Amino acid sequence: MQTAAIAIGLACFLSSIPAFAQTPPGPAQKQMPSRERLIELQSSLKWQQGNIILGNNLATLKVSRQFRYLSPEDAKTVLVDLWNNPPDTGSGTLGMIFPVDANPLSRSSWGIVISYQADGYVRDDDAEKINYTDLLKQIQQATDEGNVERTKQGYPPMKMVGWAEPPHYDKATHKIYWAKELQFGGRTDHTLNYSVRALGRQGVLELNAVAGMSDLDAIKQRMPDVISMVEFNAGSRYADFTPGRDKVAEYGLAALILGGVAAKIGLFKGIFVALLAAKKLVIVAVVAAAGFIGRIFGFKKKSKAMASLPSDLIGREPDR
Repeated sequence: MQTAAIAIGLACFLSSIPAFAQTPPGPAQKQMPSRERLIELQSSLKWQQGNIILGNNLATLKVSRQFRYLSPEDAKTVLVDLWNNPPDTGSGTLGMIFPVDANPLSRSSWGIVISYQADGYVRDDDAEKINYTDLLKQIQQATDEGNVERTKQGYPPMKMVGWAEPPHYDKATHKIYWAKELQFGGRTDHTLNYSVRALGRQGVLELNAVAGMSDLDAIKQRMPDVISMVEFNAGSRYADFTPGRDKVAEYGLAALILGGVAAKIGLFKGIFVALLAAKKLVIVAVVAAAGFIGRIFGFKKKSKAMASLPSDLIGREPDR
């Protein structure tokens, strides 16, 4: 019953989200910085390793030698300036994680955006009751139904191909992770959306990576290290929850996989109206995490500056 209700809401939600075509309607795209400016911006990034405190002593990120961390300010530079996403993309993040051997302008690069949703304590009572095969079918059906409206709006259809990795919940650590394979329009290159959620006393830490399906093996191999490196600090841990005093989220694990707050059916109408009125490119967790949309879906136009960049300094774009 829960997954069915979620799917109904998701159908409304997906019908309102534009699929990011190569040249979508909407505001004029910003001019890419010059080659020299891109390299200068990348050189200005301040990489960190070791123990990083996230938020207001919310959690600790233990960054090993295999990874490196960027502050929220530097993460915004990557998402907005280097990857040419809309300005609001970098707002509200807690930073980014990159493999130590990757740089943001490399075609083979991938990174993970960290954020936090203070929606309350997410109960995990439904963990053992969720049928992820059925949930996938519900998502796929809702996506197909939503494409009718998407096509009317002039956007190509979106397809949830399947789980690139089915959801796994670790009840001992209160962390859940999964990966989705997505297709936009008739593109033969599919998008990988790899998600990790760590449950806390008052909300959820979100770690999101989006890349091409060709990156699945590399990301899957390193993801256990990523999952283990983030922990809530004392007072914010899942075990610190105080019944009757602390806020409880209005959704459970099944809805969390669909994007947390976005999966609450009461919000779909408002989101739909806002999108129709503004005609803006809205980045949401259900479609792709954080701000990788411009980079992965390839809707940005190459400027002369981009065309002059060497191949190892051009952000990944899918084959045309």
